[in-house]
Amino acid sequence: MSKIKVKQVRSQINCPLSQKRTLEALGLRKIGQVVEHEATSAILGMVSKVQHLVSVEEAK
Repeated sequence: MSKIKVKQVRSQINCPLSQKRTLEALGLRKIGQVVEHEATSAILGMVSKVQHLVSVEEAK
């Protein structure tokens, strides 16, 4: 499986609670923080839910 890097680029302030919990489940707590995950369907679904708050790139 391929890996992806997810970086939080916008604040979670004034977002719905479900989006805040999704960011927390991805392991993101601060702006600028980067986490690496396997590109599973569950992770990709979580990323698409908060796509306006994060940036995604393929890990090498």
